[in-house]
Amino acid sequence: MSLLDSLGSLLGQSSSGGGAQQALIAAALEYVNNQPGGLMGLVQKFEQGGAGGVIQSWISNGENQPISSEQLQNVLGSDAVSGLAQKVGMQPDQVSGLLSQVLPHVINAATPEGQVPAGGTLNADTVLGTLGGLASLFGKA
Repeated sequence: MSLLDSLGSLLGQSSSGGGAQQALIAAALEYVNNQPGGLMGLVQKFEQGGAGGVIQSWISNGENQPISSEQLQNVLGSDAVSGLAQKVGMQPDQVSGLLSQVLPHVINAATPEGQVPAGGTLNADTVLGTLGGLASLFGKA
């Protein structure tokens, strides 16, 4: 089962329906890429929000530190989370909950060498290809 299928299961949707899960991943990638400075801009936002060590763990090759949905909402801001929620047709608390589980893996997949890519832009194809095996995160086979 792919990541998108897993997210679909969490959301009670099938991936064949297009579903909000695909839109959430796409919106998250777009959000990061639209930050001034791309991923580096997001890193700065995390540092300003007191979670710099958390995002650095996602970039590095070590273990990813967890982030709660509340921490993530505080770092990103409620306007950003609400905007993402509106874009994908979900409630903000659903978005922050799913992003707190998925975003560490998205950032980790985008930085396989432990470095932010030149320009800070995340390549959606690379990230989604790397994330294909994340179904185990959600306890699904």
